[in-house]
Amino acid sequence: MSAAIPFSQALRERTGSVRSSGPSASERFMTALMTGHGSRDDYVAMVAQNYFVYGALERAAASRAADPVAAAFMTPALTRLPAIREDLHYLIGDDWESQVSPLETTRRYVDRIETVAATTTGGFVAHHYTRYLGDLSGCTIIRTLMQRQFGFETNGVGFYLFAGIAKPKEFKSTYRAQLDAVGWSDDERERVIAEVGVAYRLTEELFDELASSRGTRAA
Repeated sequence: MSAAIPFSQALRERTGSVRSSGPSASERFMTALMTGHGSRDDYVAMVAQNYFVYGALERAAASRAADPVAAAFMTPALTRLPAIREDLHYLIGDDWESQVSPLETTRRYVDRIETVAATTTGGFVAHHYTRYLGDLSGCTIIRTLMQRQFGFETNGVGFYLFAGIAKPKEFKSTYRAQLDAVGWSDDERERVIAEVGVAYRLTEELFDELASSRGTRAA
């Protein structure tokens, strides 16, 4: 890896093929939701799976709080689990916890986060980067379209509200600068890149299973 290329740039370029090989499962599923081909129940099913994925990710973050490298990427402004809980309470009702369960892909995703976060800082950061920077990139448009499609105000779409981050673009730039500043070895950087690829693939597989289980049609 050339020293002249910032790690964040290499990370984007090296994982680009995973994200750009035609319309992704996530794109198809979300397009269906946002264009009237999906249902409110499809949306609720997606939020429910996020509950398990972000539960694993944020438990991993808590376990890594004393790790100076991992801690540099953490901020309460990113934390999503309380918002997901509130969304599910609104969308399903008081007994929402008894109404949701992880899909098989979600179980594998959770296991992967727990395994790599327990063994490597880079593995944790890879999953943290994949989920949260992706959330920030799409939060405004997804929230707006879900509100329009299903008549939500703020209840039900709290996951997409980052009240503590006034300027997402600047936040993402700072995050990438932190990635560049970490003194990982070349081997460790390769492991981070590989794990980001794993995270993308698991996300795609989860959307595939959601679409199959819900019978959601692609737009």
